[in-house]
Amino acid sequence: MDRLISGAQRLGINLTSMQVELFRQYYDELVQWNRRLNLTSVVDYEDVQTRHFLDSLTVASLIDDKSSRVIDIGSGAGFPGLPLKIALPGMELTLVESVKKKAAFLDHLVGCLGLADVVVVAERAETLAHDDRYRERYDVAVARGVARLPTLAELALPLCAIGGRFVAMKKGDIGDEVAGASKAVEVLGGRLREVQVVGLAEFTGEARSLVIIDKVSATPDRYPRRAGMPRKRPL
Repeated sequence: MDRLISGAQRLGINLTSMQVELFRQYYDELVQWNRRLNLTSVVDYEDVQTRHFLDSLTVASLIDDKSSRVIDIGSGAGFPGLPLKIALPGMELTLVESVKKKAAFLDHLVGCLGLADVVVVAERAETLAHDDRYRERYDVAVARGVARLPTLAELALPLCAIGGRFVAMKKGDIGDEVAGASKAVEVLGGRLREVQVVGLAEFTGEARSLVIIDKVSATPDRYPRRAGMPRKRPL
């Protein structure tokens, strides 16, 4: 896993031999389950290292390894949450995946890798965010390629504690998308901190950015709206 190891070093992460072995196991399980469950179209060994594992780790600098409660919305095959957990074992992680077969894969993988303090929730974020066990409980909410930013903000910010942050992982030119989300971010209690360009294009093959939104005030109780509405009629 030389590409993952060298790319992680560029991010300031020195993976131990045990962590590298966990990533190898992750890859093996991903490929095996992908034969019967459509988890990802990217299965090449080096491509998974860079486009999935390394891409996930670009969020690591925004997480306190020792105390952060992190929620990954629309986790799918576990990205970015599980690579972050492998690299930062001290954090608490909740994986949200509404497709039950994918959630079953995540449960299996967490057990296979022996990861502690990881919870898999097979539920839609719109429903979860109205449950007091999850609403405004997290230091960091992350989402990767789930929807456009106004929709993501409505799904994620209600789950962030005041003083926490939401990190949306994006690719390509996102200037218009960020500008178009300003109203939603404000209404939901957020404030755009910055758009951080990820300098790993030689590894990932394309420009990547992290949209970092601070949670500065409580989200009004009515948000998020019922399932499907944030995507169908974004704020």
